[in-house]
Amino acid sequence: MSGRRPSALLFDWDNTLIDSWGAIHHALAVTFRAMGRTPWNYEETVQRVRASARDSFPVLFGAQAEEAMEVFYRTFEADHLEKLRALDGAESMLREFAADSSLYLAVVSNKRGNILRREVTHLGWNELFSRLVGANDAARDKPAAEAVIMALEGSGLRPGPAIWFVGDTDIDMQCAVNSGCIPVLVRPHPPEEREFGEAEPRAHFQDCTALLKTLQSM
Repeated sequence: MSGRRPSALLFDWDNTLIDSWGAIHHALAVTFRAMGRTPWNYEETVQRVRASARDSFPVLFGAQAEEAMEVFYRTFEADHLEKLRALDGAESMLREFAADSSLYLAVVSNKRGNILRREVTHLGWNELFSRLVGANDAARDKPAAEAVIMALEGSGLRPGPAIWFVGDTDIDMQCAVNSGCIPVLVRPHPPEEREFGEAEPRAHFQDCTALLKTLQSM
């Protein structure tokens, strides 16, 4: 990627830095069954889970949304830390970036904020980020710009082209566009033509190690 080096990197959490799909899929399956629905298979879970529960559960479960959220979070929190793992290259990348005083690092996730912070603590990554913003922390969740604005509070930075929003899904790219930041896609396979509509990523990296090498060369 050509251009100027970013002043800040805002990271998505799930499937960008860590893998917790097993726990998410299990909790969703339990929730679907409790609500009398047919559960998604694993691949459907990975493809469909994007928005926060605050935004997605009313659509999925209607009048049962509050009950469904109680079931989901009770199930998820029972074992999510045991199933949590960092993606290959994520920790070494973050530690390299955190050692660079010219880079501001934060997380913007649609995982509920208290759970996000618990997972970061479990991995021993608290000192790597200046802010951790999860679902329900800001007035609106991703892809709304409020979560990005909250993530930059106290940094002296404003949303704009000096900020890279790094994620693996369409909602991450849309959040970047909505807030005026640079959308950066990190996932093994490149974007397909028109996959992201008006929120096309400005750069694609196969993994965290590729992102690290590019910034080291800038």
